[in-house]
Amino acid sequence: MTALVIDPGVFDPHNAEPELVAMNADIIALQKARPSPWSLPLETVREARRLGRGTFPLAPPDPHATLVWVAARDGHAIPVRILRPEGREAAGTFLHFHGGGWVFGTAAEGDPFLRHIADRTGLVVASVDYRLAPENVFPAGPDDCEDAALALIEGRLTDPEGVLPGDFLAIGGESAGAHLAALTLLRLRDRHGLTPFHAANLNAGCYDLSLTPSVRRFGAERLVLNTEDVATFVDHFLPVGLDPRSAEVSPLYAALHGLPPAFFTCGTCDLLIDDTLFMASRWLAGGNEAELSLLAGGCHVFQGFPSATGIRSIGAMEEFLRRRMTALLPHGPEQWQAPPLYT
Repeated sequence: MTALVIDPGVFDPHNAEPELVAMNADIIALQKARPSPWSLPLETVREARRLGRGTFPLAPPDPHATLVWVAARDGHAIPVRILRPEGREAAGTFLHFHGGGWVFGTAAEGDPFLRHIADRTGLVVASVDYRLAPENVFPAGPDDCEDAALALIEGRLTDPEGVLPGDFLAIGGESAGAHLAALTLLRLRDRHGLTPFHAANLNAGCYDLSLTPSVRRFGAERLVLNTEDVATFVDHFLPVGLDPRSAEVSPLYAALHGLPPAFFTCGTCDLLIDDTLFMASRWLAGGNEAELSLLAGGCHVFQGFPSATGIRSIGAMEEFLRRRMTALLPHGPEQWQAPPLYT
């Protein structure tokens, strides 16, 4: 069983990575100079984000990505963006859910990150464009994620090269996407008796929609997100009257047995730090394997900004996936040489 070891020094501001300190100051200044996202129409904010005019820099679309669709339970088509590893046969599939507070974001915005995951692990990446709130409140988005997962497990998720491989299955996402990944694992287990995934890569997730102390205490200063942002995301996502501490919406309150080994990542300046600390501990207490990567001075999903620390953090996620593949597959990813990190 994995032990969670937390170095208290990682929370000392004096130990924060200097490049992250400088980056945080730039992000705060940028956001102070702009209007609140809640003062603008949601579609205006969504379009700005797609064009790289939001908080995160532009993520160029991958020229080799393909778009496919899977049928949802009510018959609508769920878009899934596929990135296959270049120059080698795929060893498995990583099912990914993008962030954006269940309100913003698209699968394509993760292309640069997901391209490196694909090429350095040998996994096909399938990123789901689930329905967004408030146009589609809970359970619409989680339903789409569950339906996409079932399509993958049942061999119905295909691209022009054929069925996506299922010998090794990983699941994950960042921010709201990490929440949706955890929720999908629980739905598969509880609704279908399925535990098909071999690894979970969970980055800066929101696991308690009633808001953990670190979210409630963060305040008005916007370092990517602030307290108001998370509260507004939840208000958009959940229908009136649904208890945010219900296990069906907040995985922190669910029974967490029978889940795959998980790699939890978070920066210490992320307002969702408590969510990661609490969830990693409960994951371990549920009898599962859990690893924890805390980055001193990292803001929310700091890997989305250019930095050497972000590159190392992504490399740690990839190394976790490769280790899980090696533990499961007889020839795993050791049969090929991983390409260099970002250049």
